[in-house]
Amino acid sequence: MKKNKNVVNNLLELVGNTPMVKIDNLTRDFSGTFLAKLESANPGHSSKDRIALHIVESAEKKGILKPGDTIIETTSGNTGFSLAMVSLIKGYKCILAVSSKSSSDKIDMLKAMGAKVYVCPANVSADDPRSYYEVAKRLHSEIKGSIYINQYFNDLNADAHYSSTGPEIWNQTDGDITHLIVCSGTGGTISGTARYLKEKNPNIKVIGVDAYGSVLKKYHETGEFDENEIYPYRIEGLGKNLIPSVTDFEIIDRYIKVTDEDSAHSARQLVKYEGIFVGYTSGAAFQAVKQLNDEKEFNKTDVIVVIFPDHGSRYLSKIYSDKWMENQGFSDSKREINNNDIQYIRK
Repeated sequence: MKKNKNVVNNLLELVGNTPMVKIDNLTRDFSGTFLAKLESANPGHSSKDRIALHIVESAEKKGILKPGDTIIETTSGNTGFSLAMVSLIKGYKCILAVSSKSSSDKIDMLKAMGAKVYVCPANVSADDPRSYYEVAKRLHSEIKGSIYINQYFNDLNADAHYSSTGPEIWNQTDGDITHLIVCSGTGGTISGTARYLKEKNPNIKVIGVDAYGSVLKKYHETGEFDENEIYPYRIEGLGKNLIPSVTDFEIIDRYIKVTDEDSAHSARQLVKYEGIFVGYTSGAAFQAVKQLNDEKEFNKTDVIVVIFPDHGSRYLSKIYSDKWMENQGFSDSKREINNNDIQYIRK
């Protein structure tokens, strides 16, 4: 078959150049124009496709990753899926240390993509030998011909977004962006994207979204790592119990914290009122938008870009399960989806 410019050789050629859509119904009474960067349009359904491909191809160029080698990583699920996809297409083995907080949907998807998965307890300190950080390090030391992606401390994480996400947002908004709102976990997305955008316009305000139970907001404000800030929370891929070196705190103007419950309901609202099937972290990002609007952060002429990093299909057993929501105490008066929406036909 003759080469057709509309046909790609494999899924990896589809990474990046994700669409942007106006959030309309839910922001009708807000000040400003609100635009969502839909990272779920990547072939691996999350923003992590960008860093997985960039880091792997950088390792190939440096000669430290060869055919048949093993890629190892710590992940809450999305980075793992992206790495598993890249590994499968490029012919590498993939081993992932995953937090037990990750949804069963994510873990099943990782296994379906051919990865070997180690599920590690979520509520232990980062230096505990059972933590997913330490398990990944141990596996890397034991397996010859392996590389450890180490996304929390790998500057290539942010570089991937500096070279792709930032330019895309600048071009899609014709340079009119005034605010960037991004969930902060490893810090790669917010740091790389913000670095590019601030080089274009230093007046763009960059706001990181953090979770209650995470240390990032206080560290940004005080420079103090406060272990008393750490406690279990449910949102995946957001916040941290350590300080990732990838995060450029100086380029971030402020942080705002969101709750597990509010973020879950915000995700469900985005599905019901905008038709955008987002993940838990995207719900957190939109919850931050609502709180910032309540604080009068925006004015009518502002153009606010919020990055939705993940897809709802990975949270079917969590935020899109009425039973899970009830078990967390998240349902009833705030419920966006209920059993009255479903009619069962029985004999």
